[in-house]
Amino acid sequence: MRIVIAEDDALLREGLALLLRAESLDVVATAGTPQEFLAAVDRHRPDVAIVDVRMPPTHTDEGIVAAVEARRRHPELAVLVLSAYVEQAFATELLAGGARRLGYLLKERVGRVEQFLEALHRVANGGSAIDPDVVAQLFARSRPDDGLDRLSAREREVLALMAEGLGNTAIAERLFVTEGAVHKHIRSIFAKLDLPPTDATDRRVTAVLRYLDTVPDR
Repeated sequence: MRIVIAEDDALLREGLALLLRAESLDVVATAGTPQEFLAAVDRHRPDVAIVDVRMPPTHTDEGIVAAVEARRRHPELAVLVLSAYVEQAFATELLAGGARRLGYLLKERVGRVEQFLEALHRVANGGSAIDPDVVAQLFARSRPDDGLDRLSAREREVLALMAEGLGNTAIAERLFVTEGAVHKHIRSIFAKLDLPPTDATDRRVTAVLRYLDTVPDR
């Protein structure tokens, strides 16, 4: 089994590589950025990619975006995603095309070596491996449709920054994108939340209030 590891934490990245090599698995490359990961996949054509959800530069959805792109380029690539905690939007985005040869595990599962290796082999053999805690939390978070579940990971992040009171320019600077990209995301948010233009309400305020209704009290 040929494996590429994409993880920006050097200690975890090298620890994973040592663990897998000790099991006589062939770690052909490791990467600390999405760009390095995609280049390694193109070069080595691995059987499996182990990918962290949050990677540079913004540590939001870069790992998921890279995993989806790697699968687009190499449809038979098996992908095992690791996350520090359950991220519903990211899990949904990754699994949108089906669960074959895909896995989503919490990082704490890596410490349970037998379970981790079992999940890795299952994914490599064409199956799926979804962490039971992920499944439980996804079901627990299910609620009547308020439109928010339709948002992409990036759109949810834009909406969260809107809720912090940031304007489009500040959001663009925070996310390292153009104001045009932010404006496009906000238009999409309004459309997915069924908020048409109207003189009666401020769509931005309505979207933020709907988002805040879902945030647990602190």
